[in-house]
Amino acid sequence: MKTILLTLSFLAVSFGGWAQKFAYIDSDYVLLHIPEYAEAQQTLNQLAIDWQVEIETKMQAVERLELAYRAERVLLTPEMRAKREGEIQAKREEARALQREKFGVEGELFSQRQELIQPIQDLIFEELKEIASGSSYMVIFDKSNQSNMLYTNPKYDVSDKLIKALGYVPGETIENEEEKGDGGLVGKAKDAVDKGKDAVQGGINQGRDAVRGAVTPGTSRPKQ
Repeated sequence: MKTILLTLSFLAVSFGGWAQKFAYIDSDYVLLHIPEYAEAQQTLNQLAIDWQVEIETKMQAVERLELAYRAERVLLTPEMRAKREGEIQAKREEARALQREKFGVEGELFSQRQELIQPIQDLIFEELKEIASGSSYMVIFDKSNQSNMLYTNPKYDVSDKLIKALGYVPGETIENEEEKGDGGLVGKAKDAVDKGKDAVQGGINQGRDAVRGAVTPGTSRPKQ
């Protein structure tokens, strides 16, 4: 989760009237200072990579089965065709079920994200409550990502104050592995996915070659 929306409302009421103070943070900037968040993101990204390779492997295995079936279909009885088609459909549904299990709305990736990120969110929320209470802020906004804050005055930015409260030094951010090039997480992700694709694509190519070699041009029957 790249954005943590932390909006805290503290209404100060006195006999003399209403006292309203506002501030904001940049949660993306704050999170760059938290090693636990970087580690959690790397864990989640690696899980997503591994699961995606597994799903693509299953889907392309289905394609291999379909290629083999098309090559042999003319020789099969109706009962054998129905059986093969059922097997292919079952394999396809197995891959789709795995995709839902891992990436669905309440899938395993969602659960893992909650488990790894929620404690960090809670910690930030508690520190923000202390800042808001101590400085009598009515609201603390978050300017990160898709917020509707079109303009912010740095005077009211309490991001560095929050970072210090969390025990870190403003400006000493955790190096983002996504910016390291081929050796970083993005490079590793591409390598993992590419290797998975290469492995299954090799099998598919072999299947296609077998189909081409088994059928004589202009006919639909295998060569004897």
